[in-house]
Amino acid sequence: MATPNYGFEKRQRELAKKRKKEEKAQRKAAGPGSTPETPDPDSGPDAEAVVPPAPDEGTPGPA
Repeated sequence: MATPNYGFEKRQRELAKKRKKEEKAQRKAAGPGSTPETPDPDSGPDAEAVVPPAPDEGTPGPA
């Protein structure tokens, strides 16, 4: 079994802390009353639209 790489884990924790601190600073700089700009994962350019196609007038639909 491989030994744990504690240095890597520590670095990842430090990066996560730094990222969180920067996000907090950005929210604070934006001021109160503004909403956080976290994109909704279900919407956006990468999300696939699950919209059924409109039935054609010439094609009979389910009766």
